[in-house]
Amino acid sequence: MDTTDLVLAIFHHLLVLSLAGIIGAEFVLIRGDLSAATLKRLAGIDRHYGIIAMLIIIIGICRVIYGLKGWEFYVYNWVFWAKMAAFGIVGLLSIIPTIRFISWNRQASANPGFQVPVAELASVKTYVRAEAFIFLLIPIFAAAMARGYGY
Repeated sequence: MDTTDLVLAIFHHLLVLSLAGIIGAEFVLIRGDLSAATLKRLAGIDRHYGIIAMLIIIIGICRVIYGLKGWEFYVYNWVFWAKMAAFGIVGLLSIIPTIRFISWNRQASANPGFQVPVAELASVKTYVRAEAFIFLLIPIFAAAMARGYGY
């Protein structure tokens, strides 16, 4: 038994579940009243999104390098690369909401009467929905990999 592999796997899974929770929180918050307090909360949650995503990447790289399966299992596995592509697409889809959350938060801080433009909100909702949908593929690919598919 390798403790390093176990610890890396535990942290990796906890971080991925945390990221799912953050996407869910953003999804819920953009459906309600976007008061200044909510916009500030969204910006804070989104900051954590970025931190957790970076930690997932770092821990994931450590799993490839130090994990029991060896790096060959990953680099020659098409399911692994599909999972990486899904993660990358989720990351790219998160850029527009992040920019909007920061912008809205700044505008709400400067102007207490600020209202989120309807078209911008609709756009952000679409991006967050797409993030959530693509994110669902990640555990599917992970489960397939864990069972040896793609290698």
